[in-house]
Parts: sequence; structure tokens; C-alpha cells
Amino acid sequence: MPEAQSVQVFGKKKTATAVAFCKQGRGLIKVNGQPIENLEPEVLRYKAFEPVLILGDEKFANLDIRIRVKGGGITAQIYAIRAAIAKSIVAYHAKYVDESSKNELRRQLMAYDRNLLVSDPRRREPKKYGGRGARARFQKSYR
Repeated sequence: MPEAQSVQVFGKKKTATAVAFCKQGRGLIKVNGQPIENLEPEVLRYKAFEPVLILGDEKFANLDIRIRVKGGGITAQIYAIRAAIAKSIVAYHAKYVDESSKNELRRQLMAYDRNLLVSDPRRREPKKYGGRGARARFQKSYR
């Protein structure tokens, strides 16, 4: 039995992590077992579709991508999903197709949005004592 051609990559945003498993197939993209078309909220569905829309359907026609996403909020999960999809197709092309097609995909994705391939380093600042949050302090009263 021949070894299946597959790559596994992850996308992150804040505390949300999406792990994408990309292999040869017939163009399915599933998120937590559901088709990507059912992704909620509907407003952010196009954000998750962006890598497909930028590179075109023909690049994804012979690939199956399965994504598991955990942690974070709704928006952070969507951004993690889009990063995982973009990274998975670039990794697949790097491993099983050729270097020039990988560089072309990478260039297209970087020209559109760098966060598709490079994760955003911003994190939540920890809360400190003497206030409600990271920077806000309790009011002073002198009476």
C-alpha cells in the first residue's frame, strides 16, 4: 500500500489553535467534521474562505483538508482556520509538488495578507494588582 501524501500544519491566533491535516482527495475542506460552508458566524465565513478565493479553486480541487480547532473565541478561531488552510497548501506544495509553485503560492498569500502565513505575536497583557485590568487602576479618594 503506497504511503498517503499528507502534511499537518497549525494556525494560531491569540489562544485559538487550528490544526490542518492536508492530503490528496477531492476538494473537501472540513472544520471539526463540518463542511466549511456551514461555518458560523456567516459574516466571518468569507475570512476562512480567503486562501481558497485568493489562490483559486483549482489549487484545492485535488486536496482534502481536515481542520480541528480549539481555544479562543469565535473570531480568533476563524483567523486560526484561515492561517491553517493557507499554511497547509504551501506546505503540501513544498513537500509533494515543486519549489517554484510553493514560492508562487507564498508570494500571492503574502501580497494579500501576511497574517495568512506568519502568526500575530500579540497576546493579552496580564492583569496587575491595584486595578481592574492590565493598565486601569482603581480610583483614588482622599476622604
